[in-house]
Amino acid sequence: MKNNSLFVTVTIITAFVAAVLLYMFVFGAAAHFADPAVKEHPKDIMGIIYTGGVIVPLLLMLTIMVFTFIIERFFSLGKAKGSGDLGKFLHEIETSLNAGNIDAALDLCNKQRGTVANIVRAGLERFKELRSENRLDAERKMAEVKRTIEEAMSIETPLLERNLVGLSTIASISTMVGLLGTVLGMIRSFRALGEQGAASATGLSIGISEALVNTAFGIFGAIIAIVFYNFFTTKVDGFIYMIDEASLNLVETLNTRFLGKGDYAA
Repeated sequence: MKNNSLFVTVTIITAFVAAVLLYMFVFGAAAHFADPAVKEHPKDIMGIIYTGGVIVPLLLMLTIMVFTFIIERFFSLGKAKGSGDLGKFLHEIETSLNAGNIDAALDLCNKQRGTVANIVRAGLERFKELRSENRLDAERKMAEVKRTIEEAMSIETPLLERNLVGLSTIASISTMVGLLGTVLGMIRSFRALGEQGAASATGLSIGISEALVNTAFGIFGAIIAIVFYNFFTTKVDGFIYMIDEASLNLVETLNTRFLGKGDYAA
């Protein structure tokens, strides 16, 4: 968890610096404006975004964070899956256990790696330790194996959900930040109208541009965050279901294959 807190902190700082630099030197480059001295009358989309005002760097930061979390989630979930097909891995584990070969099942876990393999390996290693323990009866040994599996699940499962809260939070606040920029832009427009007594084309255009750019950016960030939050939540739910199924099958196979042969005899 400490590593993830450090990752989030570094992401926030890096995204903020990158957003400010992008706003000042990319979107605010002189080539994007008809009047580079005052950076008004934008000639392209870059200049239009720059006229969005001081809220734009904040929205850029949120957007950069969204894509950073997305990349991290793809990488982490790919790592959690392991090196091979999970369905094939679980089938080979069951085959090895039915053949009475626990060491072969452990080797499969070491080759597969990932979340499911780590949980299965934890259960198998504990099971292997308890086979020669004569002080516990079969039922208590199996209960200990289940406890070990549950502990491994409690460690591995939160890793699957890491940074999903960040995506959810950005999805919620991005539109609010965009709305703040919209309000500031409209205030600027009406202030220009009130000061000059008549609608100034420049003042109104800058204010309305600021309002619309912030609205667009806020909605864009929220859409991306919501779509991928739901996508990753679905994948995590699938992982958790597979973990539960694998754990149940492991316990049943150990119970049937080994307990039936009297390996747990007190």
